[in-house]
Amino acid sequence: MATLRFNYGTMGSGKSTLALQINHNLTSRGLAGLLLTKLDRDGGQVTSRLGVSTPAIEMAPEINLFDLAVSRMPLQFIVCDEAQFCTVEQCDQLALIVDELHVDVYAFGLITDFKGLLFDGTRRLLEIADQRIEMQVEARCWCGARATNNARLVNDKVVLEGETVMVGDTDKNTVAPLFGDVVRYELLCRNHYRKKQVSAD
Repeated sequence: MATLRFNYGTMGSGKSTLALQINHNLTSRGLAGLLLTKLDRDGGQVTSRLGVSTPAIEMAPEINLFDLAVSRMPLQFIVCDEAQFCTVEQCDQLALIVDELHVDVYAFGLITDFKGLLFDGTRRLLEIADQRIEMQVEARCWCGARATNNARLVNDKVVLEGETVMVGDTDKNTVAPLFGDVVRYELLCRNHYRKKQVSAD
């Protein structure tokens, strides 16, 4: 029986690394599959902060994932990274792939956005997934506590307003551009997220 499995966590919890590993393990055994992503930091591929990457199909909002799967049959599996950015309809299409085409779907996504709220895709996958698995790698705040929030920093200040989807850098050493704002993300524990505190100073 095919399964829709949703793996979720914060940034740095190893989601993309595990997605790449599952894709590699299954394809190396001769199974036919698709690797999907949406708004990956390097675009058109799944990339891990460990430096590993693999080309992937970009899931534009207008793409019907069920129709895509039908056009690529026979398939045994689909790996879907950055699933938090999927539309609710695309999440339902992933479930339809499992139920109607009997294809295993492994979805990976962030649990909450920079405002501390569930992404639409995350919420829907939590509602419909056969298995909901929290990533076991515990990312840490600068204070050493378990990180639970993905904070958005604009010019090194934590912000709680703005567009939900904005791709930024996770590198603390990002050099400021000559024009415009520097947007990056940092992991914080609940306490320091609430205080908007990104260092001991």
